[in-house]
Amino acid sequence: MRTYSYIALTVAFLLGLASCKKQDVSSTTGWKYNSEEWGGFQKLDYEGQITGPNLVLIPGGTFTMGNPQEDVMYRWDAVPRRVTVSSFYMDETEVANIDYREFVYWNNRVFGEQYPQRIKDILPDTMVWREELAYNEPYVENYFRHPSYDDYPVVGVSWEQAVEYCKWRTDRVNEMLLIEKGILNPNPDQKNADNFNTEAYLAGKYEGSVKKNLKDLSTGGERPVNYSDGIMLPSYRLPTEAEWEYAAYALEGNLESEVNDLITDRKIYPWNGNTVRYKWRGKYQGEYMANFKQGAGNYMGVAGHLNDKASIPGPTVSFYPNDYGLYNMAGNVSEWVADVYRPMHSLTLRDADNQDLNPFRGNTFSTAVKNDDGSLADKDSLGRIQRRLMTEEEVDNVQSISVADARNYKDGDEDSGAEYIYGENSLVSDSTRVIKGGSWADRPYWLSPGTRRYMNQDMSSRSVGFRCAMTRNGPPSGNDGDGGNMFKKRKKSKRRY
Repeated sequence: MRTYSYIALTVAFLLGLASCKKQDVSSTTGWKYNSEEWGGFQKLDYEGQITGPNLVLIPGGTFTMGNPQEDVMYRWDAVPRRVTVSSFYMDETEVANIDYREFVYWNNRVFGEQYPQRIKDILPDTMVWREELAYNEPYVENYFRHPSYDDYPVVGVSWEQAVEYCKWRTDRVNEMLLIEKGILNPNPDQKNADNFNTEAYLAGKYEGSVKKNLKDLSTGGERPVNYSDGIMLPSYRLPTEAEWEYAAYALEGNLESEVNDLITDRKIYPWNGNTVRYKWRGKYQGEYMANFKQGAGNYMGVAGHLNDKASIPGPTVSFYPNDYGLYNMAGNVSEWVADVYRPMHSLTLRDADNQDLNPFRGNTFSTAVKNDDGSLADKDSLGRIQRRLMTEEEVDNVQSISVADARNYKDGDEDSGAEYIYGENSLVSDSTRVIKGGSWADRPYWLSPGTRRYMNQDMSSRSVGFRCAMTRNGPPSGNDGDGGNMFKKRKKSKRRY
């Protein structure tokens, strides 16, 4: 009996050893992975995409996109329709003044001496607070700059400036990841085009202050990090309208059980119920759930019992977060999203071009600028890879698209019945972008995530801010829970309720 037990243990050990070795060998060719002797093809023991700073994983799914309320504005631009959104990441909070001031400071340090116009281009417009018949000068001077408002959402920022912030944030986060991995040294002396840019680094157009590169298994030497190493994150960007609306509703919190996929109720707001007040019994019963304008001349209630404790935007961490852990997805400030606005955002299902998976209007398909010999052109003055719109010939070689600039796709076509010519028959154009969510200055109707408004992408407002999103690669439900967040989040201010 003892002999048989010994044999069984030996066989189990050998089988385990064999299974371990199998993981290091291609199942289709038999060639070894991660071996210089066998050519150096790399297979990572990859644990999944980590969660970037301030982001929350939003597991994808299907939902009814559009306005769940009566269309009291008679705009008919948010007719409900069923769509699916893939998993993605969303900022837990709106981008705050302190975050945006860091962006301005970095640009001033790197570009300010030689390119002062760059700083002017990204500064928020603090004049959005100025009015003829109101004394708002303290906000003009203090709201963006004074430390008292550090944790308040940045406003006076255009869509174009928000996009620039997203690009900058992508590069700073990826640079920090390479520093944390011991690839690069911190380098605060970067100037002008010689600064870390993710795309330029991956294209071999930026080397940086190298501490220790990765081992190159094909040559035995060293090499820079490439995207397939899984170290760097995808780009921060503005969320699409569908993503923003899906994240705001957070319908996962209304799942009846883990066994079936029945959502018990469709929400009007990011919280349950048909009112804007806290409905459960307890200390805060009857309190408002968001920062909004309650009525004519009433922005925060009466002294001694303020409704939302803010006559203007309040701290980015205020009130209860929704079921995804996102703060202020209704009220405080409205937010820019990536989409170009069109009234016919909800085409009928009879239209084959009505995309119901990750719907988005605003695509412009570009490619890197190259020299005559096929090599990449020099970087631009900001240290970025130069890009241009795809040509008609290049588009023809891609079977899945028919235009390079899809912002006005189907406008004026025989099937659409609508052509938007700014200044002639419409107030919308290819530069008109969607804003979502109500603000501190809005009535409750606009707090519903299904409502939508628009503004030109180079304009700004004291009631409009933004938050960032990021694409999720890999399993839609994350990596064993939270996606492996390696970053410490900003210290939260004390929430009111």
